[in-house]
Amino acid sequence: MARKVRDRQLDTREARSNLATRGKPYWRAIEKRLHLGYRRLKGQAGTWWARHYVGNQTYTTVSIGVADDLSDADGVAILECWQAQQAARKLMVKRAYTPAGKSEPLTVAKAVEDYLDFLDTNRKSGRDARTRYEAFIKEPLGAVEVNKLTSDQIGAWHVALAKKPPRLRTKKGEAQKHREADKDAESIRRRRATANRTLTVLKAALNRAWRTKRKLVPDDHEWRAVEPFENTDAARVRYLSIVEAKRLVNACDPDFRILVQAALESGARYGELAALKVRDFNPDSGTLAVPVSTTGKARHIVLTDDGVKYFKQLCAGLTGDKLLLAKADGSAWGKSHQARPMADACERGKIKPEINFHGLRHTWASLSVMAGMPLLAVARNLGHSDTRMVEKHYGHLAPSFIPDAIKEAGPKFGFKLMSNVEAIG
Repeated sequence: MARKVRDRQLDTREARSNLATRGKPYWRAIEKRLHLGYRRLKGQAGTWWARHYVGNQTYTTVSIGVADDLSDADGVAILECWQAQQAARKLMVKRAYTPAGKSEPLTVAKAVEDYLDFLDTNRKSGRDARTRYEAFIKEPLGAVEVNKLTSDQIGAWHVALAKKPPRLRTKKGEAQKHREADKDAESIRRRRATANRTLTVLKAALNRAWRTKRKLVPDDHEWRAVEPFENTDAARVRYLSIVEAKRLVNACDPDFRILVQAALESGARYGELAALKVRDFNPDSGTLAVPVSTTGKARHIVLTDDGVKYFKQLCAGLTGDKLLLAKADGSAWGKSHQARPMADACERGKIKPEINFHGLRHTWASLSVMAGMPLLAVARNLGHSDTRMVEKHYGHLAPSFIPDAIKEAGPKFGFKLMSNVEAIG
């Protein structure tokens, strides 16, 4: 039996929690030419990696699995340190017994997993892509060899995916639950948009395999021939009026109300707000510093005068290392912790149709655009590199000379309904 390699930094979840979050893994030699790595991004469970020296000053690096930082190890998907060491050694043995010059067929699963490893190592995170892979790609297409994959297969999978009913939250180990699919035009559009985003992940993985492994993947004709559904991004952005926003705030539980008000004052994302420390608010410049956003880049959110006053009140009496927006018990707002309080507040505040937390970001942007804020300023404050997304979602709300011109010069017939009822106001 292989010996356990002890490492004070990696052996336990408590020890690993003291490591700084970073893109580069922490490495520990466990055999000659074999290293075990651990990498953790902010707010996520860490991942185990294996690095094997293959000669010519070259290493192969692969992801082994998720560390038992947040959940107990099961030996398959979630691994403790010793299990990760065993998995790394198995990979090394398998590679040693693969005949020189002979490669295993490249499957869709291997291509996508390589792409996800690339995202985890070189981008902020591949979490969304990994979720889509596990839910929609792995089972139907994972075992197919990339060179045998046809446009008909991908097209049929894409169409079937758009027809799947929405998934419901399901306990681990149970069969995936679904709710009955609505058949209205908006529901169909949403399902097609989901299918398109998943197709984008699949194509990105296959394109990377084609670029980096030309001997195994000589061309990209099959998946390039599959086109996404059209007109899927035309959703009407849901936002609140000032009156609705105040009603929602009044219906919130006390600690959640503080979070909702912060979102309305800043337009920041839920995850960005949950991670804010007191030191991230600068009362002199009237800004909030977001160290790392979903784009992987830092940015500063400029606040209105009301926003500055609000965040000054939040910071009063707190040291810089404290969470700026915490729950009543002092703990941090975690993933999905906002969903239930938001639904309850919408019900109590009679917000119909219901709005999710991200809709507060839409509310800030929509009201700002309608008040005449330049689209570039809105885009920069939201963290977009240009105005394309803002124009797409909020451009129709921007003040324009066209409505005024039509009201001024359009034909005026003076038609009236044949009724004794007169409109008031």
